[in-house]
Amino acid sequence: MTTTLRLAALCFAFTFTVLPSHAQTGDAEYKPELFQDLKLVYSDNFDGPLNTEFWEVRQSTTWAVKDGVLTGSPSSKEFQDKKKASADPSHAGLKPVIWLKKVPENFVCAMRVRYDATTYQKGFPLFDLGHHIHTLSFSEKATTLAIKKNLEILPVTEPLFALNQWHDVVIELKKGTLLLKIDGKKHVFESRNIDMAGQAQIDFKAVDGGSCQIDSVRVWEGK
Repeated sequence: MTTTLRLAALCFAFTFTVLPSHAQTGDAEYKPELFQDLKLVYSDNFDGPLNTEFWEVRQSTTWAVKDGVLTGSPSSKEFQDKKKASADPSHAGLKPVIWLKKVPENFVCAMRVRYDATTYQKGFPLFDLGHHIHTLSFSEKATTLAIKKNLEILPVTEPLFALNQWHDVVIELKKGTLLLKIDGKKHVFESRNIDMAGQAQIDFKAVDGGSCQIDSVRVWEGK
């Protein structure tokens, strides 16, 4: 084969090499509904150690990255027994808890996540958007948004979050509006009480004795 033909073959092979999906599309692929533009703040496929600049493990629960998945389990029995005997038994780490920090006031979060358990628990599993500010809790028949605990309770019949299976979840939030999308199905919550001002985190809380798994997450600031 001549040098010219070799170069042509190499160029052809390079042109048609199949790239990983994230390399093909990039973070710009997501088109928000509540914002005109997005600025990427954080992206993680958990290919390395836990980024503690953005994640904070709570209640001495056990979290580890393995094979591209961040997995959370309950705290040790010793810690649980000590907490149960203290003045703060509600934070004994019976369920995995972790915080995603540095979340903008107006944000989009797209993630692939699952909660494993034998059954739902009253009020769990959940995502807290802001600490106890906008609580999205899941059951077999409903998804409920509780704003500032009991200030406002907004239950809907879908989208639902099933246990023991992976879900693609997107959350968009700006003052007055929260969009939740699970596996393409969505609901838009509207309330004057929806407001992330002064908040900067998303809390993940599983079921007692269960686990939480996250294999990708992206957070943008909405504009």
